[in-house]
This record gives sequence, structure tokens and C-alpha cells, in this order.
Amino acid sequence: MATKQIERVIAPESKHFVGDGFLVYNMIPGSSGLTMQRMSPFIMLDYNAPYYFPPSDTPKGVGVHPHRGFETVTIAYKGKVEHHDSSGGGGVIEEGDVQWMTAASGVLHKEFHEKEWSKKGGEFQMVQLWVNLPAAHKMSKPGYQAITDAQMQRYKIDEAGSEVKVISGEYMGVKGAAKTFTPVHLYNATLKAGVSATFDLPAKYNTALLVIEGSVTVNGTHKVPANNLGLFANGGETFAVEATTDSVVLILSGEPIDEPIAAHGPFVMNTRQEIMEAFHDYNVGKFGYLED
Repeated sequence: MATKQIERVIAPESKHFVGDGFLVYNMIPGSSGLTMQRMSPFIMLDYNAPYYFPPSDTPKGVGVHPHRGFETVTIAYKGKVEHHDSSGGGGVIEEGDVQWMTAASGVLHKEFHEKEWSKKGGEFQMVQLWVNLPAAHKMSKPGYQAITDAQMQRYKIDEAGSEVKVISGEYMGVKGAAKTFTPVHLYNATLKAGVSATFDLPAKYNTALLVIEGSVTVNGTHKVPANNLGLFANGGETFAVEATTDSVVLILSGEPIDEPIAAHGPFVMNTRQEIMEAFHDYNVGKFGYLED
């Protein structure tokens, strides 16, 4: 198999708050060249790098807002988040958990720091991905997958704790718990210093890695430090990731959805007319009701 090569290493740019509870770097589509089309099916990646929130009796977060046409995937590394949506989904995700919400035809949702965690405060670290849906499924019924750390399958690399946790897709015969509409591979690789892992992913898939902790070297040539994203060129299948220090790496790879993208705020559809319809449906209450 041919080697999948790093196209470039992208450092995070300026941070901004989403609501008052998430201080994020917008990597997709905020970084130069990482457009929704280039990274499809991944149309957004917000990364809340480690940040200390002081104790608060009023949980910080994002109030009620709509989504249509895609899925939101929240991966918790530190801290706790409580979610509720108008289709009945909800719960608390904490370290190691994943929340996979299918907005599809439309939901209202809100997400805040979990109440008791907020009272104590602490270090907070999360990733939120938006995964596009193909046209055939954009108006499907909304859904919600709460995937706990304990439910996720792992590929064990060594006895010291190096492993690949499979959120979706498959790695070395280990299958992820998340159900997806198109092929999407999401892995959390925990690698002790000096340990490497090899990945085989289709050449045409859009592939990247985000270093959550530590630093790694890809294919023995490209160093990727913490909070940086390594973008792979489209071509080749195999690449190796070696930890230069104890590291945690999020690897994402998915089959591109070769369809037009029309995006405006919380709606991602295929045409401008569909965006207008989404605003209309939201305004007349078709997304349901959710209390602030």
C-alpha cells in the first residue's frame, strides 16, 4: 500500500467563545484551505483546548438554538456537558464519552456545563464536529446516540496503556459503537512516548488528525505538536503516528459526500432554497419546543 502523506500541519488561530461556556479554535472551516468541501463529510471542527472555568452557580454554555441537515458529535476529554433537545435526546457526557446528535430534519437543542461540575469548576476540554448528511437523509427523523467511554471498543497496543479507542468505523477489526449514514472513521489514540500506531484508510477519504495532548511524528517526517492539526493529502492509504511524548490524538477520516453544500448559520443543506425553507420551518415552530 502507498503511504498517505501529510499535506501540511496547521496551527490553531484565534479563539472565540461559543455562548459563554466553550472557548474554541475553529479548525474547520476556519483554517485556511479547510473548507467544508475539502474536508467533507466533516463540515466543522471546533476545539476547546484545555481551559480552566472557575466555579459558578450558573452553568455556562449555549442556550436553545436550531440545527438541520447534519449531525453534531461532541467528544469529551475533560469536564462535563449536559445536553437537551426537542426530539427527546439528552443527558450528561463526561471524560471519555461521546454525544452523537442527528439533527437531520430539524431540532432545537441546548448544551451547558453540568450543574454540579459547574459549581466546582475545573479544566474543560472538548471537540465538537459537524458531520454532513447526504441529501437523501437530510430530512430524516432526528436521533441521538449517547456513547459512554465504557461502551467503546478498544484496540490494545501494549500493556502500558497505549490503545486506539474506536468511536465510529473500524480499526484492526475493532468496530465503533456509533452508527453513521456514510463511512466515517473516528479514533482516539492514546500513545505512550515512543509508541507508534499504523492506520490504513482509503486514499479518497478526507483524513486529518488533531493532537489533543503531547506531540507526535507522522511517517517519521512531520512533527505535529499539541493543538495542531495534521491534514493528509488525498492519496495513499497507510500512515504511522509515533508519540514523542505521552500523547492523545483524534484521527478523523470519512468518505466525501459529493453533493453541493449550502450553509448558513445552524443549517447545512444542498441549495439556497432549502436554507430558506429551514428558516421558515424554524420560525413557524416545526423544530418542536425546548424550554430555555
